[in-house]
Amino acid sequence: MANLVTSFMLWLCLISYAYITIHAAPVWPRGRSTRFYDFKIQTMTVNKLCNSKQIVTVNNMFPGPVVYAQEGDRLIVKVTNESPYNATIHWHGVRQILSCWFDGPSYITQCPIQAGQSFTYEFTMVKQKGTFFWHAHVSWLRATVYGALVVYPKPGVPYPFKYPYEEHIVILGEYWLQDIVQLERQVLASGGGPPPASAYTINGHPGPNYNCSANDVYKIDVVPGKTYLLRLINAGLNMENFFAIANHRLTIVEADAEYTKPFTTDRVMLGPGQTINVLVTADQTIGKYSMAMGPYMSAQNVPFQNISAIAYFQYAGAVPNSLSLPARLPSFNDNLAVKTVMDGLRGLNTSDVPKEIDTNLFLTIGLNVNKCQSKTPQQNCQGLNNGTMSASMNNISFIKPTVSVLEAYYKGIEGYFTDNFPGAPFRFYDFVNGAPNNAPNDTSSMNGTRVKVLEYGTRVQLILQDTGTVTTENHPIHLHGYSFYVVGYGAGNYNPQTASLNLVDPPYMNTIGVPVGGWAAIRFVADNPGVWFMHCHFDIHQSWGLGTVFIVKNGKGHLETLPHPPADLPRC
Repeated sequence: MANLVTSFMLWLCLISYAYITIHAAPVWPRGRSTRFYDFKIQTMTVNKLCNSKQIVTVNNMFPGPVVYAQEGDRLIVKVTNESPYNATIHWHGVRQILSCWFDGPSYITQCPIQAGQSFTYEFTMVKQKGTFFWHAHVSWLRATVYGALVVYPKPGVPYPFKYPYEEHIVILGEYWLQDIVQLERQVLASGGGPPPASAYTINGHPGPNYNCSANDVYKIDVVPGKTYLLRLINAGLNMENFFAIANHRLTIVEADAEYTKPFTTDRVMLGPGQTINVLVTADQTIGKYSMAMGPYMSAQNVPFQNISAIAYFQYAGAVPNSLSLPARLPSFNDNLAVKTVMDGLRGLNTSDVPKEIDTNLFLTIGLNVNKCQSKTPQQNCQGLNNGTMSASMNNISFIKPTVSVLEAYYKGIEGYFTDNFPGAPFRFYDFVNGAPNNAPNDTSSMNGTRVKVLEYGTRVQLILQDTGTVTTENHPIHLHGYSFYVVGYGAGNYNPQTASLNLVDPPYMNTIGVPVGGWAAIRFVADNPGVWFMHCHFDIHQSWGLGTVFIVKNGKGHLETLPHPPADLPRC
């Protein structure tokens, strides 16, 4: 009896302690279960395209390891930098609810992890599931430092489509024979544009169209009659890409880790940072079929790699060494093929599309040419009109500070950013057709670390307008910390009187390809406090300054308040 009373009292004390602990301390999202991963950023030697070179990888894998989780899980990833370069990891598409410190963009939410140092990322997949990916977010290291993040639904929750026979991750990438860190430095020092990639890759393999690559090819073995889910990820650096499988149709069921109404097409286009899940049924004659990745280049007079990467979709029973049936890709500048797929994307769960708007922002995006300031112009002013290339939003090129914007904001350190990013361009003109793109007109941009501050809970509409200052182009714009409803897009200059918006079933995305010579309208609710980077996912454009930062202020109570920084946050 005494033991029973003692046990009861102990149980009561534990319950009281738990109650006090739960109600006395802030309850941050902790997750249903916790999954641990150990990332070591290392250099390794690879042999591709008749050449041997060192690349930076995670855990000596290229692409890097797949991170698996379920909706609601907490992820803890310890990243140790054993490479000679600064590094960070960004969890692309993860909303980082109350975990802004672990978002990963260098000098935005953290200083880089220096050589020999480590940092542990901790975040919860709050109401998120689907295909994401992770990648380096400092310099151009993400050319090789990337991998998939696959989040399954909660146990017992089915897909909203027929369960596939198998799932496969297909990561599209670009590969350079040059050392990527040196290449970035050389390109930025030159003032001009980057060279084309040496090859495209599918899961790290260029395929038989490239030198010394007949056996460096990815293959999916399939059973006739079965349906497969392909998780497509574009981890490329500076190119958008078409993807198709010879003689097979692709049914899109998810875009940017959000379910869509099924839409069937012959090909898809993914910009860097975009993910698409497609269902493919092996319903053709037994054989070997090409899976092809080729370029979509919407800009004018920009060199690009025009050789397609090839993988194989091979039926059981096919002759192993048989020729593969070729896939038909659109021409490199087929804007209609891109529009057709975007037109077909419709969100599946769209009950909370913001119907009313508190803040309207209008952002022009595009390239600029700054006047040459160098004493050695032949070396440093290789841009158009003997100038230096830059890029901007509302004609302001974003300059990363020397400490992270988040740390400066949180600690109230002045001098690292200003909160005067304009909500509209300084002057309006025919952005697409009448831009001042010829000398002696001034095509330069202003520089600054300017941010836009939003009150917690603000319902935001953001118009992204492509410009033709240098050339019109499809820009993949990515917003950290949020997904957004793509409520409209169109050709030419945005006109609120004639623009048609879809507030019924728009797709919910985190990276939107702003149409070449056109505009896109997105909506989101600023309900995640912190510092959030928005930028073009072409790394060359990001390096040139095509980005800005949103600071979302705290709301009321601890569940609307940014927590304190982690103890091991890297120092600059």
